[in-house]
Amino acid sequence: MLFSLSPDELEVISLSVKIALSCLLINLIPAIMMGYFLARSQFWGKSLVETLVYLPLVLPPVVPGYVLLVLFGNQGVIGKHLSSLGLEFAFNWKGAVLASAVMGFPLMVQSSRLAFEMVDTRLEWVAKSLGAGRIGTFFKVTLPLSVSGIVVGAILGFCRSLGEFGATITFVGNVAGETRTLPLAMYSLLQQADSDIAIMRLMAFSVGVAFVALFFSQWYHRQQKQKV
Repeated sequence: MLFSLSPDELEVISLSVKIALSCLLINLIPAIMMGYFLARSQFWGKSLVETLVYLPLVLPPVVPGYVLLVLFGNQGVIGKHLSSLGLEFAFNWKGAVLASAVMGFPLMVQSSRLAFEMVDTRLEWVAKSLGAGRIGTFFKVTLPLSVSGIVVGAILGFCRSLGEFGATITFVGNVAGETRTLPLAMYSLLQQADSDIAIMRLMAFSVGVAFVALFFSQWYHRQQKQKV
């Protein structure tokens, strides 16, 4: 049936959502900090830092996946030491989280940065002149005025993680029940006969989640602008 998900499809959806939410939680605070740093700081080498942060957006996804494999694979530069401690990333869902987090991080940073750049620095100056410290100004003035952009970035990061394919399959493979997320499941089904209905179900779920998430982010952004 078209609208009846099989146990395997439910497992794929559950795993995909778990990985995307994990990426969101891992990336949120670092992305906010990096976005604020890039928006408010001027220093020698800033262009290099920006390039490194945004590089995953323009590289073929296989490249970051391969770099992660070299670094965090079971015999990788870092991974072999982590493996001895019982922490492995290659070919399990933790590695899928890492790959998706790397690919989604630049989007969240960019949205946060743009949100912070839209805040009038004169408001921050006034807050500081009234006795608020730098941290107090950030939490009482800058962050509240930037929250809509940060929320949009978080939603984009979630959707990007939900749809991650290239880096994931390169780093952690396509293991059923462990690393087989929505795009990997659809890729596997494409290689099977009589799988059109299953592909349509997973595709409908993917499009539905992306549509609702993006619609909400745009609506929320407009609501916040009206309040300001």
